[in-house]
Amino acid sequence: MTFGIIGFIFAGLICGVIFLAGLLSAVKGTPVRDVRALGGDRPPGVDEPGFREGIELVSRTSLAPGHRIEVFVNGDETYPRLWEDLRAARRAITMQMYYCEKGRMADTLREILLERAAAGIPVFLLYDAFGSSFPKEYIESLKKGGVNATPFRPLSILGAHKLQHRAHIRVVCVDGTVGYTGGFGISDKWFGNGLVKDQWRDTNVRFTGPAVGQLQAAFVACWAEATGHMLVGETLFPLDGAPKDGVVAGVLHGSPSVGSTEAERFLTLSIASARRRLYITNSYFVPDKDIRRLIADAARRGVDTRVLTAGPETDVKSTLYAGRARYEELLEAGVRVYEYDETMMHAKTLVVDGRWAAVGSMNADNRSLSFNEETVLMMLDESTGAKLERQFLRDIEHATEIRLETFRKRGAWERTKEHATHLVWRVL
Repeated sequence: MTFGIIGFIFAGLICGVIFLAGLLSAVKGTPVRDVRALGGDRPPGVDEPGFREGIELVSRTSLAPGHRIEVFVNGDETYPRLWEDLRAARRAITMQMYYCEKGRMADTLREILLERAAAGIPVFLLYDAFGSSFPKEYIESLKKGGVNATPFRPLSILGAHKLQHRAHIRVVCVDGTVGYTGGFGISDKWFGNGLVKDQWRDTNVRFTGPAVGQLQAAFVACWAEATGHMLVGETLFPLDGAPKDGVVAGVLHGSPSVGSTEAERFLTLSIASARRRLYITNSYFVPDKDIRRLIADAARRGVDTRVLTAGPETDVKSTLYAGRARYEELLEAGVRVYEYDETMMHAKTLVVDGRWAAVGSMNADNRSLSFNEETVLMMLDESTGAKLERQFLRDIEHATEIRLETFRKRGAWERTKEHATHLVWRVL
């Protein structure tokens, strides 16, 4: 009897430890508290020699010249060029998407993928099992037509430990030479001009050059996990030489880790390196206290620091309220905060001093920094930086600036919603 009681207690302790470990894993954050420069008074600015090497090492992403980059604002710029590139595929198509649903965009995609597969082109489609809602018959029609389509991290008991780790990634690679990433998905809500309700505002990039191979590698890693098959060879990774001139760029593949992530280190060093201007556009802006401190510190040292995020038209109200719960910290430091008015603001861009720029799928929240697979095209280029800065200034013309004196007068109910949602900010 005594041994039975001891065994029962021991089993209970084991279950308790497993439960606690699972709980802590489900709410983990990122550890970087600040960015310090040894041998100097501050981290190098983006136009100083040490910045490029530093960002490459901490983000584990090499930056190389030889890129041609096109920035697409909204779906009416993105989809027509994307369809054109997919229809022109001659060697292979690889796609990985988080958000997919039926509609006109999905129908066009299916038509193109089936036509290319019928022409003998290898076509691979990886869709997140949680974020995508393609009907079963849609996927079956693709498979029947020769498209290799499979879900990423399907929801199951055996896969429960991966439940919070989603593929928020955006990957389109055509012939291993053309790449797309950004915030778009396969859904009609992304088509339009970003100025009309239900036509989401987003920013995406099309690029050629060495970074396409990095984007392809992100797909290959996820495809290997989903199917057990790792894809290699010149069809996906052609040996064609890139031009020596062109934009210096690289694709960051953010992936979950037990400690600091590449995504966190990229973001924190980018913020700490700002000297003149820091413009952040992000749809789900719920940074942790350390990243908020870094953003606030930028403003306090005289950097023109601005944040544009989603407003009342957001698709996730809880994230909006959780972000608002900490606006005052930023506003008091001199950060200018704007909420987009016209429709859902879904873009994820960053520009530092008009020279260091990023466009991708990564949100400024714990989910993107800790849990999700993400892709970000990082660019060290004044022309692209200037274009993104101009777009930022155009966007805030359609936004409401949050003024500290007015914001402090909001009602008790608004404050209650903010503080209640901020209690679960790590999992939003």
